[in-house]
Amino acid sequence: MASSAMTLSVVATGKSSLAGVHVGTSGWSYPSWKPDFYPAGTDSKEFLSFYAQRFLTVELNTTGYRLPAEEQFRRWAEQTPPGFRFAPKLAGNRPRIVAEFADRVRLLGDRLGPVRVQLISARDEGMLELILGSLDPDFLVAFDLEHPSWDGIEERLAAAGAVRVNDLEHKASFRYVRFRDPPYSDVQLQEAAARLRGMKEPVFAYFRHEDEPTAPRYAERLLELLR
Repeated sequence: MASSAMTLSVVATGKSSLAGVHVGTSGWSYPSWKPDFYPAGTDSKEFLSFYAQRFLTVELNTTGYRLPAEEQFRRWAEQTPPGFRFAPKLAGNRPRIVAEFADRVRLLGDRLGPVRVQLISARDEGMLELILGSLDPDFLVAFDLEHPSWDGIEERLAAAGAVRVNDLEHKASFRYVRFRDPPYSDVQLQEAAARLRGMKEPVFAYFRHEDEPTAPRYAERLLELLR
């Protein structure tokens, strides 16, 4: 499906991976999620470890704005259990930091999941090739391409082992889904579950955060429907 056709993301209770679908939220550091998600009195320094007890993946958006120190990546990895995966964001309009970005996120070790590359501008295949050639070929790379001029790029991405965010139609080694337009009805979640259940490839899906902890609620329901 086209990049704008599905806008979603996920969270889970107990485990955020079910039948090859890895579910999480877009970030975790939200004080307004207390007390409905994080228990009252939970220190913000404990948010990630609490989150990781219930979910096995999360989008790491802060890396799209600035690169934290090396030690921060190590601390994030240490606060999460084996099997947990971070999905760091790379701002595609900052190609000069790609090498440094790759070095930093590699410090997550086996906690490194897919890398989401956001390109807001119109189609620029030179930029695309620069990014593809600069990132480690072992990385799982998902391009978040908002401008419609990128339509038709999916086969080129597949040839490089990359995918387009929210594309569930073209050949791909994995899928990256972002649920970005809440609220969602139960019927919409049922339809999403049916589509994701039919994917043969691993799926990483993330619900957009809001001030209220709606993302975990939607995610929990989606996981129920995937069972």
